[in-house]
Amino acid sequence: MSAPQDPKAEILKLREGLGGPQDLFYSAANQVPLPIIERAEGVFLYGEDGTQYLDVSSGPVVSNIGHGNAYVAEAMAHQARTMDFAYSRTSRHRPNMALTARIAALAGPGYERVGLASGGSEAMEAAIKFLRQYAVAKGQGSRRIVISCNPSYHGGTIGTLSITGDDALKPFLDGFSIPSIKIPAALTYRTPDGMTPEQNAERSAAALEAAIRDAGPHNILCFVVEPVGGLSTGCNVPPDIFFNRVRQICDRHGIFLVYDEVLCGTGRTGQFLAAHHYPDAKPDIVVLAKGLGAGYTPLGAMLAPARLVDELAELTGFNFSHTYNANPVTCAAGLAVLDIYEREDLVGRAGRVGAYLRGRLDALQDRQPIIGDIRGRGMLMALEFVADATTKASLPAASNAVERIRALGLENGLMIYSRRTAGGKNGDWIMVSPPLTITEAECDELVSRLEATLNAFKTEVKANLGLDL
Repeated sequence: MSAPQDPKAEILKLREGLGGPQDLFYSAANQVPLPIIERAEGVFLYGEDGTQYLDVSSGPVVSNIGHGNAYVAEAMAHQARTMDFAYSRTSRHRPNMALTARIAALAGPGYERVGLASGGSEAMEAAIKFLRQYAVAKGQGSRRIVISCNPSYHGGTIGTLSITGDDALKPFLDGFSIPSIKIPAALTYRTPDGMTPEQNAERSAAALEAAIRDAGPHNILCFVVEPVGGLSTGCNVPPDIFFNRVRQICDRHGIFLVYDEVLCGTGRTGQFLAAHHYPDAKPDIVVLAKGLGAGYTPLGAMLAPARLVDELAELTGFNFSHTYNANPVTCAAGLAVLDIYEREDLVGRAGRVGAYLRGRLDALQDRQPIIGDIRGRGMLMALEFVADATTKASLPAASNAVERIRALGLENGLMIYSRRTAGGKNGDWIMVSPPLTITEAECDELVSRLEATLNAFKTEVKANLGLDL
């Protein structure tokens, strides 16, 4: 009989060759391989062993214009050769002026001022700090409470984690940060007590009203919400009635409304802003990132109305900035990315090709009852997996569903983004949000590879757990 294996030795063996010192920070329990990517082009990534992976999720929903765009790369290189850095607090430069003007024009009336940041978390922090500084400057220092939803995700800094709705974060944040007040998100699939999505939206809006009343309107700074959810909700899209009610409530109590469009903004939903889908419920502040730099550079933005920004400039000015918040090379990249959006009509494609992909996924669901729900908007979708489509029963934890589907996806040439959030309490899903440049033929290929992946997962679950899916 062979000697028992040393668990620690097995873990060390698994972690050998993960990639480099940074990779070793992540959980040792991660069993999903991390292929070394050598190059990328269009919707495909290529490992250094030559394996091709279709980028199902645009990384973490960031590579909106596809990989390997030579026009963007040359714009960055030209800017770096011309003028690599100029600090926005001591000078001005044309790339910053041009990019912010372009974003404001695309965003439209009510968003005439644009503050740049180095990514989504930083941009969300900037939005909250801006509103807090405005409140203090106006003599409303008691307005310090943020309200957000559970589940939700708003960033990876201490401040943005504090307003993120994820019960798994409680031990980490307990006593370490000031949490936001959380209200139930307006979920459309796993609704309580058999409510319709519209009824649940009304329930969520009523919870916002109650939270404001209980805390005192004069103490509330803002309500932060994702118009289309990200990984935390699997692309949940609340009914329109939710946003209309929320706008009315915020207006009634003099509270700012903030849309976190880090993931769903910049064209993903078929409009430049997801807020454009709700003309009667325009937010006071919009936060963008991810697709704005499209993976070529770290870039985020806070969009605000001129009336607020200009008034604060007269009172105190906005006193918080970061070193790289208007880096010339980053601004040049952002301008080039927006050029590609315009030339290739990527916002329009998000709607048109997104509808085609949704049709192919709907047909896949007919063949694969393991898919309990498909939700999202435009080219931003998620598939939720279930053990029983009728009861919506979640897959057993022992199946390690999301991670195994990701790993089997690699074997079938798919790079999938997902992770289990809130310990799986709200379900298991993967993001289906490929680059906006994807063709219908490539959509067909994505669905074909995905079906092979799901078949492999079902075979594995039957062998290991005796469960027919």
